[in-house]
Amino acid sequence: MTAAAVATEARAIVYRTRGAQHGPITRLMSPGDLGEFLKPFVFLDLFGFDVGGGHKGFGMHPHSGIATLTWLIEGDTLYEDTTGEQGVLRGGGVEWMRAGNGVWHTGAPAPGVKRVRGFQLWVALPASEENALAQSIYLAPSQVPQEGPARVLLGRYGAVQSAIPAPAPMNYLAVELKDGERWRYTPPAGHTIGWVAVNAGRLDAGGPIDTGELAVFEESGEAIDFTARGDTSFVLGSAVKHPHELVMGHYSVHTSRATLDQGEAEIRRIGATLRQEGRLG
Repeated sequence: MTAAAVATEARAIVYRTRGAQHGPITRLMSPGDLGEFLKPFVFLDLFGFDVGGGHKGFGMHPHSGIATLTWLIEGDTLYEDTTGEQGVLRGGGVEWMRAGNGVWHTGAPAPGVKRVRGFQLWVALPASEENALAQSIYLAPSQVPQEGPARVLLGRYGAVQSAIPAPAPMNYLAVELKDGERWRYTPPAGHTIGWVAVNAGRLDAGGPIDTGELAVFEESGEAIDFTARGDTSFVLGSAVKHPHELVMGHYSVHTSRATLDQGEAEIRRIGATLRQEGRLG
Protein backbone atom coordinates (compact mmCIF):
# COMPACT_ATOMS: atom_id res chain seq x y z
CA MET A 1 0.00 0.00 0.00
CA THR A 2 1.36 3.44 -0.92
CA ALA A 3 1.77 6.33 1.50
CA ALA A 4 -0.94 8.23 -0.39
CA ALA A 5 -3.37 5.33 0.05
CA VAL A 6 -2.68 5.18 3.79
CA ALA A 7 -3.26 8.93 4.10
CA THR A 8 -6.71 8.77 2.47
CA GLU A 9 -8.01 5.50 3.97
CA ALA A 10 -10.90 6.16 6.35
CA ARG A 11 -10.83 4.72 9.85
CA ALA A 12 -13.89 2.49 9.86
CA ILE A 13 -16.99 3.07 11.97
CA VAL A 14 -17.67 -0.30 13.60
CA TYR A 15 -20.75 0.53 15.67
CA ARG A 16 -23.32 3.28 15.99
CA THR A 17 -26.19 3.89 18.37
CA ARG A 18 -28.84 6.41 19.34
CA GLY A 19 -28.92 5.00 22.86
CA ALA A 20 -32.03 4.89 25.01
CA GLN A 21 -34.07 7.93 25.99
CA HIS A 22 -35.25 8.49 29.55
CA GLY A 23 -37.24 11.73 29.57
CA PRO A 24 -34.77 14.58 28.92
CA ILE A 25 -31.76 12.23 29.01
CA THR A 26 -30.42 10.07 26.19
CA ARG A 27 -28.10 7.36 27.51
CA LEU A 28 -25.62 6.69 24.71
CA MET A 29 -23.24 4.42 26.60
CA SER A 30 -23.23 2.53 29.90
CA PRO A 31 -20.78 0.20 31.68
CA GLY A 32 -22.84 -2.87 30.83
CA ASP A 33 -22.80 -2.29 27.06
CA LEU A 34 -20.44 -0.03 25.08
CA GLY A 35 -18.44 0.83 28.19
CA GLU A 36 -16.92 -2.66 28.09
CA PHE A 37 -15.46 -1.87 24.66
CA LEU A 38 -14.67 1.85 25.11
CA LYS A 39 -13.25 1.81 28.66
CA PRO A 40 -11.95 4.01 30.29
CA PHE A 41 -15.02 5.78 28.82
CA VAL A 42 -17.85 3.81 30.42
CA PHE A 43 -20.96 6.00 30.43
CA LEU A 44 -22.25 8.94 28.39
CA ASP A 45 -25.50 10.89 28.74
CA LEU A 46 -26.69 13.65 26.43
CA PHE A 47 -29.19 15.76 28.38
CA GLY A 48 -31.38 18.70 27.48
CA PHE A 49 -34.51 20.12 29.05
CA ASP A 50 -36.56 23.30 29.35
CA VAL A 51 -36.64 24.45 32.95
CA GLY A 52 -40.30 25.47 32.62
CA GLY A 53 -41.10 21.84 31.82
CA GLY A 54 -40.84 20.91 35.48
CA HIS A 55 -37.37 19.34 35.50
CA LYS A 56 -35.64 20.55 38.65
CA GLY A 57 -32.21 19.05 38.03
CA PHE A 58 -30.43 16.10 39.56
CA GLY A 59 -30.88 15.51 43.28
CA MET A 60 -28.07 14.59 45.67
CA HIS A 61 -26.69 11.20 44.59
CA PRO A 62 -23.49 9.18 45.13
CA HIS A 63 -20.61 7.73 43.09
CA SER A 64 -17.41 5.81 43.74
CA GLY A 65 -14.59 4.35 41.66
CA ILE A 66 -15.14 6.69 38.71
CA ALA A 67 -14.79 10.32 37.72
CA THR A 68 -17.64 12.23 36.09
CA LEU A 69 -17.05 15.07 33.63
CA THR A 70 -20.02 17.29 32.83
CA TRP A 71 -19.68 19.57 29.78
CA LEU A 72 -22.39 22.19 30.17
CA ILE A 73 -23.24 23.38 26.67
CA GLU A 74 -26.06 25.74 27.69
CA GLY A 75 -27.62 26.96 30.92
CA ASP A 76 -26.03 27.97 34.22
CA THR A 77 -26.39 25.40 37.02
CA LEU A 78 -26.05 25.39 40.80
CA TYR A 79 -23.71 22.72 42.15
CA GLU A 80 -22.87 21.26 45.55
CA ASP A 81 -20.79 18.26 46.57
CA THR A 82 -19.57 16.59 49.73
CA THR A 83 -15.98 17.75 49.22
CA GLY A 84 -17.39 21.07 50.47
CA GLU A 85 -17.64 22.84 47.11
CA GLN A 86 -20.72 24.76 45.99
CA GLY A 87 -21.45 27.55 43.53
CA VAL A 88 -22.63 28.28 40.00
CA LEU A 89 -21.28 26.58 36.87
CA ARG A 90 -21.78 28.76 33.80
CA GLY A 91 -22.86 27.48 30.41
CA GLY A 92 -19.70 26.46 28.55
CA GLY A 93 -18.03 25.35 31.79
CA VAL A 94 -16.88 21.94 33.00
CA GLU A 95 -17.46 20.00 36.22
CA TRP A 96 -14.92 17.28 37.10
CA MET A 97 -15.83 15.03 39.98
CA ARG A 98 -13.31 12.33 40.86
CA ALA A 99 -15.50 10.25 43.10
CA GLY A 100 -12.67 7.95 44.22
CA ASN A 101 -13.62 6.26 47.48
CA GLY A 102 -17.01 7.96 47.56
CA VAL A 103 -18.78 11.29 47.08
CA TRP A 104 -22.29 12.72 46.81
CA HIS A 105 -23.18 15.65 44.56
CA THR A 106 -26.12 17.52 43.09
CA GLY A 107 -26.92 20.01 40.34
CA ALA A 108 -29.92 22.17 39.48
CA PRO A 109 -30.70 24.99 37.04
CA ALA A 110 -29.69 28.42 38.32
CA PRO A 111 -32.48 30.98 38.87
CA GLY A 112 -33.67 32.54 35.61
CA VAL A 113 -32.26 29.81 33.36
CA LYS A 114 -34.67 28.66 30.65
CA ARG A 115 -32.84 25.68 29.15
CA VAL A 116 -30.03 23.33 30.15
CA ARG A 117 -28.06 21.13 27.73
CA GLY A 118 -24.86 19.13 28.02
CA PHE A 119 -23.03 15.81 28.17
CA GLN A 120 -22.08 13.82 31.24
CA LEU A 121 -19.25 11.33 30.85
CA TRP A 122 -18.06 8.69 33.33
CA VAL A 123 -14.40 7.69 33.29
CA ALA A 124 -13.24 4.45 34.94
CA LEU A 125 -10.39 5.18 37.33
CA PRO A 126 -7.19 3.14 37.56
CA ALA A 127 -6.60 1.03 40.67
CA SER A 128 -4.33 3.73 42.10
CA GLU A 129 -7.20 6.27 42.18
CA GLU A 130 -10.44 4.29 42.51
CA ASN A 131 -10.43 4.59 46.32
CA ALA A 132 -8.57 7.89 46.60
CA LEU A 133 -10.03 10.96 48.29
CA ALA A 134 -12.78 12.64 46.29
CA GLN A 135 -11.72 15.68 44.26
CA SER A 136 -13.90 18.24 42.48
CA ILE A 137 -12.80 20.84 39.93
CA TYR A 138 -15.09 23.43 38.35
CA LEU A 139 -13.86 25.31 35.27
CA ALA A 140 -15.44 28.53 34.02
CA PRO A 141 -15.86 28.80 30.23
CA SER A 142 -12.75 31.01 30.03
CA GLN A 143 -10.71 28.28 31.75
CA VAL A 144 -11.47 25.63 29.11
CA PRO A 145 -8.56 25.84 26.61
CA GLN A 146 -9.15 25.76 22.88
CA GLU A 147 -7.03 24.61 19.94
CA GLY A 148 -8.58 25.29 16.54
CA PRO A 149 -12.21 24.09 16.58
CA ALA A 150 -11.69 21.90 19.68
CA ARG A 151 -12.21 22.77 23.33
CA VAL A 152 -9.98 20.51 25.42
CA LEU A 153 -12.14 19.21 28.25
CA LEU A 154 -9.67 16.54 29.36
CA GLY A 155 -6.14 15.66 28.24
CA ARG A 156 -3.99 17.49 25.70
CA TYR A 157 -4.56 18.47 22.08
CA GLY A 158 -2.10 20.46 20.00
CA ALA A 159 -0.39 23.06 22.15
CA VAL A 160 -2.97 23.18 24.95
CA GLN A 161 -3.79 21.01 27.95
CA SER A 162 -6.78 20.83 30.26
CA ALA A 163 -6.32 22.00 33.84
CA ILE A 164 -8.01 18.77 34.94
CA PRO A 165 -5.48 16.02 35.74
CA ALA A 166 -6.41 13.07 33.53
CA PRO A 167 -6.18 9.82 35.55
CA ALA A 168 -4.74 7.91 32.56
CA PRO A 169 -3.78 8.72 28.93
CA MET A 170 -7.00 10.07 27.37
CA ASN A 171 -8.46 13.03 25.50
CA TYR A 172 -12.00 14.37 25.60
CA LEU A 173 -12.75 17.23 23.20
CA ALA A 174 -15.81 19.35 22.37
CA VAL A 175 -15.63 20.35 18.71
CA GLU A 176 -17.58 22.83 16.57
CA LEU A 177 -17.31 22.86 12.76
CA LYS A 178 -18.98 25.15 10.23
CA ASP A 179 -20.89 23.73 7.28
CA GLY A 180 -18.41 22.09 4.90
CA GLU A 181 -15.44 22.54 7.26
CA ARG A 182 -12.98 19.64 7.42
CA TRP A 183 -10.95 18.63 10.44
CA ARG A 184 -8.54 15.78 11.10
CA TYR A 185 -8.01 14.33 14.56
CA THR A 186 -4.69 12.52 14.99
CA PRO A 187 -4.73 10.64 18.31
CA PRO A 188 -1.66 10.49 20.55
CA ALA A 189 0.40 7.32 20.47
CA GLY A 190 -1.40 4.41 22.12
CA HIS A 191 -4.87 5.97 21.91
CA THR A 192 -6.56 3.08 20.10
CA ILE A 193 -10.03 3.78 21.57
CA GLY A 194 -11.99 6.37 19.57
CA TRP A 195 -15.62 7.55 19.42
CA VAL A 196 -17.74 10.62 18.72
CA ALA A 197 -21.23 11.75 19.79
CA VAL A 198 -23.02 14.47 17.78
CA ASN A 199 -25.33 16.91 19.57
CA ALA A 200 -26.08 19.23 16.63
CA GLY A 201 -25.67 18.93 12.87
CA ARG A 202 -24.27 15.99 10.93
CA LEU A 203 -20.81 14.62 10.25
CA ASP A 204 -19.21 12.62 7.49
CA ALA A 205 -16.42 10.50 8.98
CA GLY A 206 -16.12 7.60 6.58
CA GLY A 207 -19.90 7.38 6.91
CA PRO A 208 -22.70 9.68 8.11
CA ILE A 209 -23.10 10.41 11.83
CA ASP A 210 -26.34 12.22 12.64
CA THR A 211 -27.55 14.39 15.50
CA GLY A 212 -28.08 12.29 18.62
CA GLU A 213 -25.87 9.46 17.40
CA LEU A 214 -22.71 7.95 18.92
CA ALA A 215 -20.25 6.30 16.53
CA VAL A 216 -17.43 3.95 17.55
CA PHE A 217 -14.29 3.71 15.42
CA GLU A 218 -12.19 0.61 14.94
CA GLU A 219 -9.40 0.18 17.46
CA SER A 220 -6.36 1.67 15.77
CA GLY A 221 -3.90 4.51 16.02
CA GLU A 222 -4.98 6.05 12.71
CA ALA A 223 -6.27 9.60 12.30
CA ILE A 224 -9.99 10.31 11.89
CA ASP A 225 -11.18 12.77 9.22
CA PHE A 226 -14.39 14.76 9.69
CA THR A 227 -16.47 16.92 7.34
CA ALA A 228 -19.42 18.92 8.70
CA ARG A 229 -22.75 18.73 6.87
CA GLY A 230 -24.30 21.87 8.26
CA ASP A 231 -22.97 23.63 11.33
CA THR A 232 -22.08 20.76 13.63
CA SER A 233 -20.99 20.23 17.24
CA PHE A 234 -19.87 17.00 18.86
CA VAL A 235 -17.72 15.45 21.54
CA LEU A 236 -14.83 13.09 20.83
CA GLY A 237 -13.03 10.66 23.10
CA SER A 238 -9.73 8.84 22.54
CA ALA A 239 -7.66 6.87 25.02
CA VAL A 240 -5.31 4.06 25.85
CA LYS A 241 -7.63 1.17 26.73
CA HIS A 242 -8.38 0.70 30.44
CA PRO A 243 -6.78 -2.68 31.31
CA HIS A 244 -9.01 -3.55 34.26
CA GLU A 245 -12.28 -5.39 34.66
CA LEU A 246 -15.40 -3.28 35.23
CA VAL A 247 -17.05 -4.29 38.50
CA MET A 248 -20.30 -2.39 38.85
CA GLY A 249 -22.49 -1.07 41.61
CA HIS A 250 -25.56 1.10 41.08
CA TYR A 251 -23.67 4.42 40.90
CA SER A 252 -20.15 2.99 40.95
CA VAL A 253 -17.59 1.21 38.79
CA HIS A 254 -14.45 -0.36 40.30
CA THR A 255 -11.71 -2.80 39.31
CA SER A 256 -12.57 -5.50 41.88
CA ARG A 257 -15.31 -6.58 44.26
CA ALA A 258 -13.18 -5.62 47.27
CA THR A 259 -12.62 -2.03 46.05
CA LEU A 260 -16.33 -1.74 45.13
CA ASP A 261 -17.33 -2.86 48.64
CA GLN A 262 -14.96 -0.29 50.13
CA GLY A 263 -16.38 2.51 47.99
CA GLU A 264 -20.00 1.57 48.67
CA ALA A 265 -19.31 1.47 52.41
CA GLU A 266 -18.03 5.05 52.22
CA ILE A 267 -21.07 6.08 50.17
CA ARG A 268 -23.34 4.69 52.91
CA ARG A 269 -21.34 6.48 55.61
CA ILE A 270 -21.59 9.85 53.83
CA GLY A 271 -25.27 9.25 53.09
CA ALA A 272 -26.01 8.61 56.77
CA THR A 273 -24.36 11.92 57.66
CA LEU A 274 -26.37 13.77 54.99
CA ARG A 275 -29.61 12.33 56.39
CA GLN A 276 -28.68 13.38 59.90
CA GLU A 277 -28.11 16.90 58.57
CA GLY A 278 -31.47 16.88 56.77
CA ARG A 279 -29.88 17.12 53.31
CA LEU A 280 -31.41 13.87 52.09
CA GLY A 281 -35.03 12.76 52.19
